[in-house]
Amino acid sequence: YTIINMQEYLSSISYCSDPNLVLDLKNLIVLFADTLQVYGFPVNQLFDMLLEIRDQYSETLLKKWAGIFRNILDSDNYSPIPVTSEEMYKKVVGQFPFQDIELEKQPFPKKFPFSEFVPKVYNQIKEFIYACLKFSEDLHLSSTEVDDMIRKSTNLLLTRTLSNSLQNVIKRKNIGLTELVQIIINTTHLEKSCKYLEEFITNITNVLPETVHTTKLYGTTTFKDARHAAEEEIYTNLNQKIDQFLQLADYDWMTGDLGNKASDYLVDLIAFLRSTFAVFTHLPVSGSCSYFVLYI
Repeated sequence: YTIINMQEYLSSISYCSDPNLVLDLKNLIVLFADTLQVYGFPVNQLFDMLLEIRDQYSETLLKKWAGIFRNILDSDNYSPIPVTSEEMYKKVVGQFPFQDIELEKQPFPKKFPFSEFVPKVYNQIKEFIYACLKFSEDLHLSSTEVDDMIRKSTNLLLTRTLSNSLQNVIKRKNIGLTELVQIIINTTHLEKSCKYLEEFITNITNVLPETVHTTKLYGTTTFKDARHAAEEEIYTNLNQKIDQFLQLADYDWMTGDLGNKASDYLVDLIAFLRSTFAVFTHLPVSGSCSYFVLYI
């Protein structure tokens, strides 16, 4: 009778959006199951129910982090992080695994190549991993089972939740070339940080990545897809800007010989192209981004 009531309650929490409430339910069921087991009662059905609750918990976490990522991306200024002191510099590298010998040698003030959403997103991925770990407590799971659960949930976070958030920003109507270029730079650094997230999970679960059947993180795919989408938007926006410039230009195309005087049209066109292409100067040369640099 108790199990039937719990199953009814489980179906009722399918609409729950608070992962803490789902976690509280899990803790109550674990406590109840452990108590029954002490008295010799079978508890297999209860632990089967916990597997269903685990899936519900994962979904509520993904919904919560969708809002977190949306707020981070919406509030970002899409400009390199400026630092004016050694203390500020160490604070940023303490939040995100970044090392650049040339940047370290530069005097203050200086700037990191990425904007603030990089360390914020990176740390929120780690917070999500911690949240996944909470559910595995007291379930008597092996290290391999915990590792598999965390990695699969983190892959969903990267390939579904974070990927959708990035795509939504890239497809905005009012997004400019500067923001798109910064997204390319940001996702490049986030992609490089995936190996540190792998190490982070390994340190928590003590399951080596080389272990048979260990799930790999698919973060590199997420960030490559976002980068490709941003590059396509840059190509489209750039063509639109050039078309608009040509349409708005009001020149006397039938003018006679100007002698040594430069054409007003050419002067304006060169100035326009210089100001437009200036945003591409910090693009990484490697990978699919290189054709922009070559084009410039």
